[in-house]
Amino acid sequence: MIRRLLFASFALTLISAPDAPVVAQGAQGAPALVDGYLPAPARRANEGLGPYQSLVIHGVMVIDGTGGPPYGPVDIVIAGNRIQAIRSAGTPGLPMRPAPTNAEKVIDATGMYVMPGFIDMHVHGGGEPKNASLEYAYKLWLAHGVTTVRGVPMASHRVTVSERERSAKNEIVAPRIVNYQRPGSGWPNGSVDTAAKARAWVQWGKQNGLDGLKVGAEDPAIMQALMSEAKAQGMGTTAHLQQGGVAQMNAITAARLGLQTVTHFYGHFESLLKDYVVQPWPIDMNANDEQWRFGQVARLWDKIYPPGSPEWKAYLAEHLKLGTVFDPTLTIYSAGRDVMRFRAAEWHDKYTLPSLMDFYAPSRASHGAYWYYWTTEDEVQWRNFYQRWFQLVNDYKKMGGRVTTGSDSGFIYQTYGFGYINEFEMLQEAGFHPLEVIQAATYNGALTLAEAKLGLDTEARKLAPIDRGAIKPGLLADLVIVDENPLENFKVLYGTGAVKLNDKTTQVEHVGGIKYTVKDGIVYDAKQLLADVAKMVDDQKKLRTAKK
Repeated sequence: MIRRLLFASFALTLISAPDAPVVAQGAQGAPALVDGYLPAPARRANEGLGPYQSLVIHGVMVIDGTGGPPYGPVDIVIAGNRIQAIRSAGTPGLPMRPAPTNAEKVIDATGMYVMPGFIDMHVHGGGEPKNASLEYAYKLWLAHGVTTVRGVPMASHRVTVSERERSAKNEIVAPRIVNYQRPGSGWPNGSVDTAAKARAWVQWGKQNGLDGLKVGAEDPAIMQALMSEAKAQGMGTTAHLQQGGVAQMNAITAARLGLQTVTHFYGHFESLLKDYVVQPWPIDMNANDEQWRFGQVARLWDKIYPPGSPEWKAYLAEHLKLGTVFDPTLTIYSAGRDVMRFRAAEWHDKYTLPSLMDFYAPSRASHGAYWYYWTTEDEVQWRNFYQRWFQLVNDYKKMGGRVTTGSDSGFIYQTYGFGYINEFEMLQEAGFHPLEVIQAATYNGALTLAEAKLGLDTEARKLAPIDRGAIKPGLLADLVIVDENPLENFKVLYGTGAVKLNDKTTQVEHVGGIKYTVKDGIVYDAKQLLADVAKMVDDQKKLRTAKK
């Protein structure tokens, strides 16, 4: 409330052209909110080292993102923001070669593992009231190895365009930002309520900093116009096929119109209904009551054609032929299976802002805070639902379908970064091999972003050249370095690490936590990023105490 009052009294200077940063200043030059967001502060001199003319990551084991087995030890040579070479650093079982002495900077990564920078394909940056500061989300993402985020949307259009350009120039500490927006966002011509307006908005977006479209279950004529114009403009599409419109626009219908990615689960189960053409809602249903909305969706698990049935197989086969990408965001609904676990997650006290915890708590005003009276029966239904959902995603992967990783954090007790690593654990629970999880988090995301720019048919898109998502010479130097084997235990990727008993000392230790995140050849100390976040949390706690 204080920030809102201050914002109302500030005389703001705003520059929001696609090629210029949004500047917002209040009294005495203090930062001010823009569209409910506080843009990230300029990157300080001590935030990130590099880029270097020559950086060598010495003696590291490589998980290259493509699905190939780990190999090493190697030296990864980076020049500026590109991987220049990968050279053997020795033979397993024999003494390792010394680190090169002619490099500007050498990181001794002996015994560590390196992966491509992670790509979170479904993010929101927060905003008031939960976390106005985008820096908070950025640093949590980077601390968990996320070097690219696809905002759906990340923030308002003008703020996202500005932050994307600032991140591209490394003027701020942030992942690379891809800007997807809802129809009509940013332009001055009102809502997109006709096919003609849909095409006009996409064309406007292409000229004004839009990378792609985040759509809902739109009217069929509008959806067709959005999809075809996006393809013509070389822009990606992803859809949250919300319950209010999914009866007319389910996942297979949208894919037939050209939708590139289905995010969440909405639209899949409705495409597979066995005895109905719409979900058999309770007769006293009220979709504006979020406990009804989120609770009832889980009741679909036993109303669809069963796994392995001809209808199930045909559904997935058609998506495969159409080239649909599944971005399941398994993590964001996982508290529905065990709300007590996620409400008490060990990272909340140190890394979750009190304002964000307030937003998570049962509330009829906060989206996704639907725990008005969450019951054992609700959780049982969600556990059953997840078993079907897991099998759908895993079966699609097994037949050659592409699956990516997205988190949608900032809701439902999933805090930025931490929620993203939970997606890894859930994909493994669904049946993915750990290497398939890393592939989904890196190479698959990179390929999906690259092919969206081509506007080509399914077969041609498979040849889209990537610029990230794998560890190969010529690709961007976006990397994640961890001192434990993530394939053995994904918990070592959480900022809080993993609990492990040291049998030599008989002491309980926390091991892991990402050590370095490299974005654009700039090396960030992940622990320092987390320390910065912890200070934000502590400062907000002190401010609240002072006001009492």
